[in-house]
Amino acid sequence: MVHHYRPHDLDQPWGGDDLDAVRDGIRRHLVDGATMADESADLADPDAVPRIIDAATGVTGKLDILVCNHARSGGDGSILDMTPDRLDGHWDVNARATLLLTAEFARRKAHGGSANERRPGERIDGGKPHPQPRGRVFWMTSGQVNGPMRGEVAYAASKAALAGITATVAAELIELGIILNTINPGPVNTGYMDPDSTDRPLGELEAHLAATPFGRYGAPDDPAELIGWLATAEGAWIVGQVLTSDGGFSLG
Repeated sequence: MVHHYRPHDLDQPWGGDDLDAVRDGIRRHLVDGATMADESADLADPDAVPRIIDAATGVTGKLDILVCNHARSGGDGSILDMTPDRLDGHWDVNARATLLLTAEFARRKAHGGSANERRPGERIDGGKPHPQPRGRVFWMTSGQVNGPMRGEVAYAASKAALAGITATVAAELIELGIILNTINPGPVNTGYMDPDSTDRPLGELEAHLAATPFGRYGAPDDPAELIGWLATAEGAWIVGQVLTSDGGFSLG
């Protein structure tokens, strides 16, 4: 199940993907018997969250893995440029929507667990033990701990919130048999760092690229390979971590 929101992408210098081409590309990689669907939704709208989870669950009748790879681009700036609207815009999409998607996913795995609000320090009763994971959740952050992200204060703040709350949410989800890990993929070029479509200073971009250990930015397959492995039985013992998978970029 693939979520997208093309109106956001069309506002960016690199433009929006051809959704039909994306769908065709995914279908070419489906294994025998697999099916797919996609859903457009603006995650700045909290009412979109249950609709997306409903649509994803409806494809096969259950939902086992949630990958929160969405993010808002644009409308950012330095600390001197911050306004309530800029901060809220990135928080709503990057942080709030991720937490709400995770909450909706977890509630459907809770099998009628207590709906009462819990006090600070109170554990969720999830009916342990769980011989196998009952669900996996993956969040995406950025490398704020490795260095500054000048001119991206709103984005960095919203993503730092996810990294900072990972341990707390993971400790609660594991009571339900759900594993949460957060991935810092480093710079992954999805078009926003191409010279002809970037919104960043080209000279700084070239210097940035030269400083990468492999002489290239990450590709979408790079973090996807890690997430794919973490979703297997072999990755089930890794819980509540913020994992940097950046090709050594943070070493520079």
